Amino acid sequence: MLQAFGWGALAGGAVLLGALIALYIPLKKRLIGYVMSFGTGILIGAATFELLDEALAKSTTLVVGLSFLAGALVFTVFDLWVSAKGGSKRKRSAGGNEGTGTAIFFGTILDAIPESIMIGASLLSGNVSAALVAAIFVSNVPEGLSSTTGLKKDGFSKERILFMWGAVWLISALSSLAGYSILSHLPDDNFAMIGAFASGGIIAMLASTMMPEAHEEGGTIVGLFASLGLITAIVLG
Repeated sequence: MLQAFGWGALAGGAVLLGALIALYIPLKKRLIGYVMSFGTGILIGAATFELLDEALAKSTTLVVGLSFLAGALVFTVFDLWVSAKGGSKRKRSAGGNEGTGTAIFFGTILDAIPESIMIGASLLSGNVSAALVAAIFVSNVPEGLSSTTGLKKDGFSKERILFMWGAVWLISALSSLAGYSILSHLPDDNFAMIGAFASGGIIAMLASTMMPEAHEEGGTIVGLFASLGLITAIVLG
């Protein structure tokens, strides 16, 4: 159980690391786009080759497919709600409207929970998924970078920003612990459904938030970095 908490804390702590970099080390927007696109590629690989492969090994294609679509749908509904509250630019470094900080905070939690749950679940096979942890870590760094840059432009203090991302870090660790504790008691079919559900949510998150931001910041070349990220996920897996 402590391993699940620790691996979740490691991956989730990347948001806090990205925030610290944004607060104290000036970076060019293009570099943020490159890192984010690389993280996108890794997450696509992890969601496909780690989560979906494992789900298909434990259940039928129909169950996995429906669970995957359900995860994408649920994320989209919550993402629409968060966006309506002002959190649509939670991964943007350009800043948003004043007063959107709470929506950005909850939107980041929305992104982090399914990822962290599956880190804990991966430990049920005996060893943590290195590809999944690396994917989430790499994708969380630019998320912390871009969100923090936007919050700074909207007038949030350093202390408040660090408190917000510290809370996200703790929630990520606890979600990983919950994934390990709860899923260990579920039969294979239910485990597969949750894995596919999380994979659908992750893919929907990438398409609606990280991909547009990466292209906006880094330009056309980000496609190459995303491809390198995908190959990295395959190697790690």
